[in-house]
Amino acid sequence: MATRKRKLSSALRRDERYPQLSELTLIYEGSTEDIAVRPPDLSPHGMFVNTAKEFPEGSILKLRFRLSRSGIVVETRCEVRYCLSKVGVGVEFIDISPESVQAIENEIDVAPQIS
Repeated sequence: MATRKRKLSSALRRDERYPQLSELTLIYEGSTEDIAVRPPDLSPHGMFVNTAKEFPEGSILKLRFRLSRSGIVVETRCEVRYCLSKVGVGVEFIDISPESVQAIENEIDVAPQIS
């Protein structure tokens, strides 16, 4: 059953996701609170961030993370697209530089395929 849900969830995504980050920080715009997060799954257009903190859909967050293989630091704003209570949030990157998108794509290109 879990495998079926994972495949269905993957089929609904615009891009495949890969766990390829370190040093992830998340800030709710207008707040100074530290938000506890765990490493997410990453795509060139967004990610799922594991956190018990809940955000309304449409909230704007600031993300900063380091790509594991290349060491490149990505800083971007993102918009919450959905929130799973006590599990995490799915976000779409906004205001991300073309260089950062390329760095993510390069990181994913060398990542092992997850099924």
